[in-house]
Amino acid sequence: MVPSPQVRILAPQILETGRSGINNVASIVLAGGKGVRMKSDLPKVLHPFLGKPLILHVLDNLEKAGVTDIFVIVGYRGELVIEAVGDRATPVWQREQLGTGHAVMQAEEALKGFTGKVIIACGDVPLIRPGTFRSLVAESNKEKVGAVVLTMLLENPHGYGRMIKDGAGNFVRIVEEKDALPYEKKIREVNSGTYVFDKQFLFEGLRHINTNNAQGEYYLPDALLHIKASGFRVGTVLMADPVEGSGVNTIEELRRLEEFCRIKATG
Repeated sequence: MVPSPQVRILAPQILETGRSGINNVASIVLAGGKGVRMKSDLPKVLHPFLGKPLILHVLDNLEKAGVTDIFVIVGYRGELVIEAVGDRATPVWQREQLGTGHAVMQAEEALKGFTGKVIIACGDVPLIRPGTFRSLVAESNKEKVGAVVLTMLLENPHGYGRMIKDGAGNFVRIVEEKDALPYEKKIREVNSGTYVFDKQFLFEGLRHINTNNAQGEYYLPDALLHIKASGFRVGTVLMADPVEGSGVNTIEELRRLEEFCRIKATG
């Protein structure tokens, strides 16, 4: 869903962009889905956006942030995604489409022996800036933080997971649209689908999730509950401009986002 360029931010928080790269950080890019609503046989992440496939914009921004170890989860027509990515990332196959949590689980063996932070990015979200990735990592390096969620405020949050917080603004959980109660659906701060996990918690947490939800899938956000149960905090970073977190689900959204970027570029 692409937020309208006129979206009003209720409580903007400007990100610290940082200027240097980031060390001891790997990334998993989710790119295994077909993208049914694109109505195309081409994997969604390979649809051209501003002259090149969506996923290559994601890789560009991760590399500019200083991330060198990138793993791409491939599934539907994965050989095409692998060809497009080339030697810029290591492919990891997801043979069944069982949710975001299941997708990340497939990378456990590939990351064996790695210790550090893991950025989870979406291959169909092309505008997350290098500075935003660095800001997430900086937040994750704070004391007793086991993971960080990149969030955004939308006037129309339909379709997104809602950020449930306590009275002090601390993370409680993420509730997906299909599982949300009516009052939860009114929450405008939503999950962008981009995270940083401490690797020691990531796969540990994934082993504690299940498919007891409306979609019968393994939700990656459920792994955050294990971090809280382990006595660590889940941080959040709010984007100043939700367009940066726009994902592409239809050809119409793709064209609208392209048009917005072109207008912005020409002033």
